[in-house]
Amino acid sequence: MNLRKLGVWALFVGLALPASAAERPGAISGYVRDASGIPQMGAVVEISGALAPGLTVFTDGAGFYSAGDLLPGLYTIRVTAASFLPALREKIGLHPGGSAHVNVTLNTLLDVMQVGPRRSVPEEEDDWKWTLRSVANRPILRVLDDPGASSDNQDHDLTGQLSFLAGSAAQGYGSGSDLSTGFAVQRSVFSAGRVGLSGNLGYGDSIPAAALRAAYSHGLPDGSEPSLAITVRRFAPSDPNLHNAALQSFGFSAGDDVAIGDVLELKFGSELQTIQFLGRVTAFRPFGTIGLHLSPNTVLEYDYATSLPGSCVSQLPDSAAMDLGETSPRISLAAFTTRLESPHHQELHLSRRVGKNSLQVAVFTDRVANTALLGTGEVTAAGGFLLPDVYSGTFTYTGNIMDTGGLRLVLARKLSPDLTATLDYAYGGVLDLSRPGVDLQNAQQWMNTEHRHAVAAKFSGSIPRTHTRWIASYRWLSGPALTPVDMFNTSPGQADPFLNLFIRQPIPTLGLFPGHVDAIVDLRNLLAQGYVPVLGQDGQTVYLVQSARSVRGGVAFNF
Repeated sequence: MNLRKLGVWALFVGLALPASAAERPGAISGYVRDASGIPQMGAVVEISGALAPGLTVFTDGAGFYSAGDLLPGLYTIRVTAASFLPALREKIGLHPGGSAHVNVTLNTLLDVMQVGPRRSVPEEEDDWKWTLRSVANRPILRVLDDPGASSDNQDHDLTGQLSFLAGSAAQGYGSGSDLSTGFAVQRSVFSAGRVGLSGNLGYGDSIPAAALRAAYSHGLPDGSEPSLAITVRRFAPSDPNLHNAALQSFGFSAGDDVAIGDVLELKFGSELQTIQFLGRVTAFRPFGTIGLHLSPNTVLEYDYATSLPGSCVSQLPDSAAMDLGETSPRISLAAFTTRLESPHHQELHLSRRVGKNSLQVAVFTDRVANTALLGTGEVTAAGGFLLPDVYSGTFTYTGNIMDTGGLRLVLARKLSPDLTATLDYAYGGVLDLSRPGVDLQNAQQWMNTEHRHAVAAKFSGSIPRTHTRWIASYRWLSGPALTPVDMFNTSPGQADPFLNLFIRQPIPTLGLFPGHVDAIVDLRNLLAQGYVPVLGQDGQTVYLVQSARSVRGGVAFNF
């Protein structure tokens, strides 16, 4: 009988514990300030949710409010105060026994009113991410001269782009053929989710290069945004001595973007790559970012990365649907053995906006093993130590380990609504040859890490009448180098080495196409600077370069 009673009590406790855990109350608290950051005492904070009919609390002298004994679920906060417009925060998720910290900024009528036609905001204004994604204080009153003026800026459930480009990217093995087609399609699903499919195909006797990526992201009520992506690639060989061995790779990546209150944002994830090319290679690529919002105009951020960013960060964000050269695994060859580039980057930078000026100060450390160097010139015999790309006349060569640190200073100024100027200074290590005129096959043993100064000037903007968008940049280096200074630079001051020009020009369609058509011109290293000569196996002179001269152009259809 005692055992039977004990079993009944155990069953009762087992059923009661989950129920009680699910009902554990939580709390919501935060600060209420005005647009200048001054605490607002006596503000009325109304908290309501599906499980709570309504709760009202008031802020104290420090602008602080707190509400406890709240059941788990989604809540809405409405804040009102004299001389201010009401502020509303929705879909605040509260877990069992947890707490949510929600700061609210109150605005006056003058703070939020925008008189005049609504215009599109240049992409460059969002580069520095001054306001964390979780902050939802946006203007609530806007006067439009023309109700149809904002139609182009509305979000669509389905968006896409189809681009046709001619001219090789000239980025070494896997950069693609002279003609390629890129595409990208995105669609909203489940109200807060987004699924995308993008790819790029090259043309030739056989498919020389192809890449396909499927991605999904979903915004959760607590403000986080997890994402998943699968990428497959195939690059055909350019060297007949490799016995038609094609590179095939599969990548699976996962990440999340989480905001903690209004002061901290975490971005983290990783990619698992499996590469089949003269054997099998597997790589694990983690990454992460911690951003601390010190003030409305100041951000302190720490970045960790294990893969090089694509050079497309210096272009307009919609320059192409998908560029093979930006997504391919960076590999090289040594004694007919695959070498996978293995970079590690850590960076701490402080960014601040003062009026029309944006400033950034950064320190970083880089370590790159099996550095995949870029070369250009006719190569008739690969010999198992380089990977040629016959379509662009470039090749990839294995360099020494580069282990260095450095600093970066960036100044950007908005000269006008349609023109932005950026100045970037960097000091750091590069790979360079200790003696000139060496044989390509033996060049690796003569490579050392040297320190160089680099200064870049970049202008970007648009022409109002023609709606032409353009970027022009020049990056100077204090001496010869085989790799760029500050290879992981993703700031607004980032620019490819030497003289570059990018133009995107809308073309009238006369109503024949539902979307719009743009012509694209992409010119890199126009003056062919920074070429370091070495001797190939056949006695011909070839060059190791930071950036090979390339000319690309085409059209993009957007819908």
